[in-house]
Amino acid sequence: MRHFDSHRPDFAPYGFTCEIWEPMRMSRPDRHDEIEVNFVDRGTLTYLIGGRRVTVDAQNVSVFWAAVPHQIVQFNEVSHYYVVTIPFGMFLQWGLPENFQSQLITGNVISHHCEQFDADLDQSLFAQWHRDLKDGSTDSQDIVRLELKARLMRLAHSHRRNPSVYGDQPTCDEPKNAVQHSPNLKKAELMACYIARHYKSRLLIKDIADSVDLHPDYAATLFRKTFGTTLNSLITRHRVAEAQRLLITSNEQIVHIAWESGFESLSRFNRAFKEVTGTTPSRFRNECRTKSF
Repeated sequence: MRHFDSHRPDFAPYGFTCEIWEPMRMSRPDRHDEIEVNFVDRGTLTYLIGGRRVTVDAQNVSVFWAAVPHQIVQFNEVSHYYVVTIPFGMFLQWGLPENFQSQLITGNVISHHCEQFDADLDQSLFAQWHRDLKDGSTDSQDIVRLELKARLMRLAHSHRRNPSVYGDQPTCDEPKNAVQHSPNLKKAELMACYIARHYKSRLLIKDIADSVDLHPDYAATLFRKTFGTTLNSLITRHRVAEAQRLLITSNEQIVHIAWESGFESLSRFNRAFKEVTGTTPSRFRNECRTKSF
């Protein structure tokens, strides 16, 4: 079984994998540019993802974008769990519904509770994917891609009918396949990854557009059409999530946390934090201090 390596560099890729992990409290967050899918057969795993405490229950399939800092802070009665990692570019090429993609890009966790029959099927699927990807053959990888895409399409369909998301309540947009299969899809992916890596720095739309050799106006439009959110909104979400994490895990003064998260003024930080979370940084910290992380 795999264990988290606390010395691995940020954004070191895992690749296209399905591994069996042994649960452990992580000493620091992990970040990598893949979509992560978790399946827990029994017990619970509790993550700190961005600034949210998220509990993955038994017989749930849970999905999140792993470029958002995530660390296991608690687990209960879990002997092992499955982790699938899907390279971000591969995931985007599958043309899943825009709302499903945008919820993940903005740092939310989508979770689907399975009935017993479905949970048994998922258990079998994850075990089969683990064996197939260990096999290493191209044919086996192609089969897993098709089955995994179908499973996520089913999850996206269930999510649209009965939203279960840790974060903002979604709007149910239909997929825009013409956009998802655009030749510029790769550039939208690269812009999202650029923000995930550089959001703590002073970041302008021009910087992001230059990183993919696009005009700023065109880059902003392409990103919004692809993911259903704006470049500035994604930057803010990353910064607020980092601030939430620091408020929970450190005793630093709020003004220092604002700067470390990428905000250039305390007033802008307070306003953005309230817009995203619905509360103030100090109240958020006080409420979290009553919980065990």
